[in-house]
Amino acid sequence: MTALITFEGATLGYGKHIVLRDLSFEIREGDYLGLVGPNGAGKTTVLRALLGIHPPLSGTVRRIPGIRFGYVPQRDQLNLSYPLSVADVVRMGRPPRGGRQGRREDREAADRALEQVGLSALAGRRLNNLSGGEKQRMLLARALVSNPTVLVLDEPTNGMDLGATTQILSLVRELREQQRLTVIFVSHALNEVANAVERIALVVGGKFRLGATRDVLTAEILSAMYGITVDVEHIGGRHIVLPHPNGGRFPNIDPRTRTGEPTSA
Repeated sequence: MTALITFEGATLGYGKHIVLRDLSFEIREGDYLGLVGPNGAGKTTVLRALLGIHPPLSGTVRRIPGIRFGYVPQRDQLNLSYPLSVADVVRMGRPPRGGRQGRREDREAADRALEQVGLSALAGRRLNNLSGGEKQRMLLARALVSNPTVLVLDEPTNGMDLGATTQILSLVRELREQQRLTVIFVSHALNEVANAVERIALVVGGKFRLGATRDVLTAEILSAMYGITVDVEHIGGRHIVLPHPNGGRFPNIDPRTRTGEPTSA
């Protein structure tokens, strides 16, 4: 498989503050990668580096020419006060273009994206009349409307109930298979991510560990990464991660290391 994004000895941080050191890994064509860790551990820092928003302090992060990202932000970033329809929001995912031809192409692309996520019937509905699951589908459509190479999901199931979470994860799996997408799933919800992705990268307390999901999800690795005793069960192809009843303490994370908060040394 072709490497779409390559980290080579990349050290990530802000100014003199280092978040993660010496990362070397690839994101390959067709990958389904989970980027998992507690809030403030560095997930967003890694995400910004792979998107090209924040260059590494040292080392390199390379992206192949022509790569296109479809980014699905967290739902709580939506401003529901704007008088926009679902179709309006989806069309925002298209590159700016002028003229009647461009506007028609934008409408057609938005219609296709809405159909892909099952929201065609709600194209004219206003944002403040959507459920959490409908908002997530709308944001997925906005990401798909630009025909991306890589689909990046930022906490896509946060705050959802079991039914909505299951539907969104199933939809992402179907879209990946149908459109041959590379998917990066960023979340703090280890159990949800572990049962969706094929590879997983843990970002915890300044440490980074990446590998096939089953290889990384061991009691030994997770206990060492999270600083507590963890039990792991593999049942019927599903992974279940639970803190041990007598399991130690959570690691202390310096609040200054919270992603997006540059600090001086």
